[in-house]
Amino acid sequence: MSDLLIMKFGGTSVGSAERMRASARLAAEAAGSRPVAIVVSAMSGITDLLLGTMRHAEAGDRAGMEANLANLRRRHQEACRELLPAARIEPVLAEIETLAAEFERLANGMALLNERPPRSVDEAVAAGERLSALLVAEYLSAQGTPAEAVNAWDVVVTDAVFGNASPLMEATRAKALQRIQPLLDRGVLPVITGFNGATADGRPTTLGRGGSDFSASIVAAALDAAELWIWTDVDGIMSADPRLVPDGVVLAEVTYAEAAELAYHGAKVLHPKTLAPLADRRIPVWSKNSFAPEKPGTKIVASLREATGARAVASMTNVALVTIEPASIELNGVQVMARALDAIARANVEILLLSSSSFRGNFCFLVRAAELEPTLQSLEQALALELAHGYLNPIKVDRNVGMLAAVGEGMQGKPGLASRIFTAISRERVNVIAIAQGSNELTIAVVVNRDGLEKAVQAVHAECGMGASRRKDSQT
Repeated sequence: MSDLLIMKFGGTSVGSAERMRASARLAAEAAGSRPVAIVVSAMSGITDLLLGTMRHAEAGDRAGMEANLANLRRRHQEACRELLPAARIEPVLAEIETLAAEFERLANGMALLNERPPRSVDEAVAAGERLSALLVAEYLSAQGTPAEAVNAWDVVVTDAVFGNASPLMEATRAKALQRIQPLLDRGVLPVITGFNGATADGRPTTLGRGGSDFSASIVAAALDAAELWIWTDVDGIMSADPRLVPDGVVLAEVTYAEAAELAYHGAKVLHPKTLAPLADRRIPVWSKNSFAPEKPGTKIVASLREATGARAVASMTNVALVTIEPASIELNGVQVMARALDAIARANVEILLLSSSSFRGNFCFLVRAAELEPTLQSLEQALALELAHGYLNPIKVDRNVGMLAAVGEGMQGKPGLASRIFTAISRERVNVIAIAQGSNELTIAVVVNRDGLEKAVQAVHAECGMGASRRKDSQT
């Protein structure tokens, strides 16, 4: 459909009966003039609750399991009673119980095994989105907009990498046309579960970090949508985290590449992989605030009419810097790096920044703090011989760091920009620990001591003229 609009509602946008009503109203209003399909996350906090329940199950903690299961039922039952007319409450409560019982059965299986098989985790954690889709679809229908909950297991076809699956787009296109297109043709609004899919032979999977947004982009690409609107709880993509930089501004437009870089370096925007299916088909994306839908938001497009240099600065705090250093220059540093990177890849860990030295062959890289343990385990296993015999110095870890990244399409070919950024940071007496710049010159990333991160972000934001006050000055 040439005018198809896909809307994605995040966890806070469907986090309560009140927010579900507001989100459904946005979808219904749009559906009055064009075909619409929506993708929903689990209610805010529910995915963590489900994962926590499975951890209790693995540990044999029945009391923890039961408390979480009661909370799962309570939140969705309360939302059901607040949302729906009396005639629909009992039938929908029965469906909620069916889904909750299905999750409980899987959790009990984990308790018996004292483990959480990745395949079972993927099947179980989808309960959050399935419950959310059920409630939103029922509310829409009760308000006069025909809607149907659709399990993404029946739409998004993936490989079998449980926990971090990738879509198989041609197979997904065929399934989407088979499952979603008939609903649209009948004037029914599909409410599709985010975050999950299934292998070609029907085994449930999840799409990893940023999976719900990724689901929406997959569906949009598979159905050749005209637009994708991502509804969150922020006004759009900002020039900096407003908690760190009070005069940060919402960017009217960013490119796919800029949005991906900002997300990769910690900005609360779309996950980088979300944009890949859309960029290929040049489908524009809007990042909008469901709590303030009157605000214009940010449009993500293929290119800008004018690239003006560094346009935003992203930052991350929950990170750790890992350093590997040969004890002798006779050890081939390139080979050590290759083996280390291979070990990290096998641990399914994402490297946020990599910096190396040409003399001793030492190098450092940044990972999320939550992924530090599997990173070190994999490295120590891969480099056990060199570490045991002293060919490598002990692996160093610095947890007291943060990262910032200046991002902008117009940075390429700007003489002195890197120098200005480092000078601005040094003026605040913040020490630069490591730096990295991509070959496309879209991003300059810097690691600093965590205590100095906020000052460094503010300094770079001001130096590059990203703030509201500096922009006003430049226009006068």
